[in-house]
Amino acid sequence: MEFKHISVLFEESIEALGIRSGGIYVDGTLGGGGHSHGILSANKDCRLIGIDRDREAIAAAGKRLAEFDGRFTLVNRNFAEIKSILKENGIEKIDGAVLDLGVSSYQLDNAERGFSYMHDAALDMRMDTSSRKNAYDVVNSYSLEELTRIFYEYGEEKWSKRIAEFICERRAVKSIETTYELVDVIKAAIPKKARQEGGHPAKRVFQAIRIEVNDELSVLSGAVRDFISCLNTGGRIAVITFHSLEDRIVKNAFQDAAKGCICPKEFPVCMCGRKPEIKIISRKPVLPSQREIEENSRSKSAKLRIAEKL
Repeated sequence: MEFKHISVLFEESIEALGIRSGGIYVDGTLGGGGHSHGILSANKDCRLIGIDRDREAIAAAGKRLAEFDGRFTLVNRNFAEIKSILKENGIEKIDGAVLDLGVSSYQLDNAERGFSYMHDAALDMRMDTSSRKNAYDVVNSYSLEELTRIFYEYGEEKWSKRIAEFICERRAVKSIETTYELVDVIKAAIPKKARQEGGHPAKRVFQAIRIEVNDELSVLSGAVRDFISCLNTGGRIAVITFHSLEDRIVKNAFQDAAKGCICPKEFPVCMCGRKPEIKIISRKPVLPSQREIEENSRSKSAKLRIAEKL
């Protein structure tokens, strides 16, 4: 299957970075190379570091960016390792970075990867296919309490405990091996009236399992702080999120980095010496236009937050 991904909020994120001549930029979630292509096209004298956990994404992006040969380096790692990645490539500071979080269109549409509740496939959901833990392990080995927690925390699913109970009952008879088998269990667990409300009944549970398999949230706050620390003065970071959990983490990380003095109010003078690291460019997140939503329904929940290094 060809690696295809429509870059969400593409123009807004490229414009936000303000690509400089001679600048070094990082695409921490390379995917199909859409944002990377935009960065390299924006200025013929900039350089790019593209990072992705998915080996298939690295291969696809390499082909797409071939016209810019000599101006980019692709790294098959997790963007949370940004500091060591830059050090290994002899780079001290960068002039901008973009993070397009979540799962790519290719990963969703490629049934074999097991990310989607719309295709029948073996339970997998690994962004890095060399990782040991997959969706099958989570569904078939996690305790009732663990499943309930991740469905509630990562999927914000109000039927978390009931779904977890139904999963445990089903797997006691036979392992749950495919996406459709899991969808059937979820549908059986959620009352009929509740299934008719909102989107697909399995959406939140699949999101929660994917986040758990790929450890998406635990590294995000620290990664955003590390990216900020790697920016040159005037450099910008643009982060695109797709659900409230991600957006809250990015928002809080930005707000924390934008704080100055944190001394108690009763102190007559500042004793901590803390200075703001960034200024937040987008007090409210940038949202996709109606036209973009109509052309790409997956952009509907996207939010772009931008900050600039002081």
